[in-house]
Amino acid sequence: MALPVEADPYDASSVGPRVRVLREAMGLSLRELALRCGVSAAMLSQVERGETSPTLQVAARIAAGLELRLSQLLRLDESGSVTIVRAADRASGGSARRGHRYEVLTAPIPGQRLELSEHTLAPGAVTGGAGDPPIHEPGSREITLVHSGAVTLHCDGRRYELANGDCVTFDADLQHHFENHGPGETRLLAVVSAGLRRS
Repeated sequence: MALPVEADPYDASSVGPRVRVLREAMGLSLRELALRCGVSAAMLSQVERGETSPTLQVAARIAAGLELRLSQLLRLDESGSVTIVRAADRASGGSARRGHRYEVLTAPIPGQRLELSEHTLAPGAVTGGAGDPPIHEPGSREITLVHSGAVTLHCDGRRYELANGDCVTFDADLQHHFENHGPGETRLLAVVSAGLRRS
C-alpha cells in the first residue's frame, strides 16, 4: 500500500489506547486481533500500553484488522474532538405516507460504532418497511427509549408492550420491528451499537 510522502501529522501516543478501545469494542482478544492483522500479540500489547509507537506499515495492518482505514485509526480524517450536528443538517429517511419517519442525530464519523436516531410513528405505522434502515449487522445491540406515546416491539417472534418512558435493550441483528397501535403519534430514541459481539 503506497502512502503519501507528506502524511498528515498524528499523535502517536494516542494510537495505543485507541487500538485497545476499538479491539475491546469488537470483542477481540489480543491473540484474535493478531491473527486478523498479522502483527504479533506481543507487539500489539506494547502498542496498547504505549511502550512503542507503531510504524505506519504496522499501524496500517492493525487498522485493517480492526476493519478501518489507516486514516480512521489515526483520526486523520476527523476535524476535531467535538462534532455537532445541527438540527437542519440531520440525515433523514422513512416515508410520511407509510407513517414512519426517522432522523439520524449523530455525525457519520469514521470508525464510530454508535448511532443515535429519532423515530416518529403515526397511529398504525410499522417500522421495517421500504425506505427504512436495513437489519443491523451481526452482533449489533439496540437501546430504544419510548419518548412519547406507546409502541409494541416485535422481536424474534415475541411481543413486548412499551409505554411512555420505557426503555428496551435487544439484539438488533434479530428480526424486529416496532408497531404503533395507539391513537396518537409515538416518538422513539434509538441507539445502535454496531457489530459488538455477544458475551
